[in-house]
Amino acid sequence: MKITASRKNIYQILDEVIATGTPVEIVRKGTVLRIVLERPSKLDRLKKRTGFDGDPDEIIGVDWMREWGSNVRLVS
Repeated sequence: MKITASRKNIYQILDEVIATGTPVEIVRKGTVLRIVLERPSKLDRLKKRTGFDGDPDEIIGVDWMREWGSNVRLVS
């Protein structure tokens, strides 16, 4: 697509790329420019969370069987 044709319909072209995910190439002075939809990966969309809230040294030596209760079965 030539730049003059894309200039008239730039918003329509952008909407089409968003809707279809198909990249559009525009030629400007012999150089090809691509309009590409960038979608974040699943990992990028994850909400950032802290792994442990507290002092990690406090969990060393905890009797987990007592903490969890007697009805917990361990599977090996």
